[in-house]
Amino acid sequence: MIRSWMVIGGVTLLVALAANILRPKDVKWFFRLRRPRWLTFEKLIPLIWTVVFVCGAWSAYIVWERTQSWGLMVFYLLVEIAIVAYSPVMLWSRSLKLGTLVGGMGTVLGLILAIVVLPISGWAAALLLPYLIWSPIGTYTTWEMYKLNRDAERNPNFERE
Repeated sequence: MIRSWMVIGGVTLLVALAANILRPKDVKWFFRLRRPRWLTFEKLIPLIWTVVFVCGAWSAYIVWERTQSWGLMVFYLLVEIAIVAYSPVMLWSRSLKLGTLVGGMGTVLGLILAIVVLPISGWAAALLLPYLIWSPIGTYTTWEMYKLNRDAERNPNFERE
């Protein structure tokens, strides 16, 4: 028998993997960009996102077990889609400004989800905290990178050694 945690975990994994539909030329563009001097934690970002996704899935599982609400599961899915849309949207458009907008939208959706979930389960809401902490940091970092790389915005000839 397939358990609800298996379905939630499977959907989370599939959606998270969709964020990796990236073209090498776009990744190359991103790695050529200037970064703020204080951005020393970049190597930890995959681990941070793993924690965010695991906690989000666990939160969804708790909410599902208490409510059996498809509407709330769609809301969780919407938040995850907003999260994973950040990289492809930013890289395909080569726009850090657009990446900042998508990151900010995800932060707002995550906050709304946490507020909606809080009366259902304090633990489920608490499990959304890693995202609610990380998302504004990532969004702010993208904004700071935008300010450092205005010359790279949508410039197909952008080259930096």
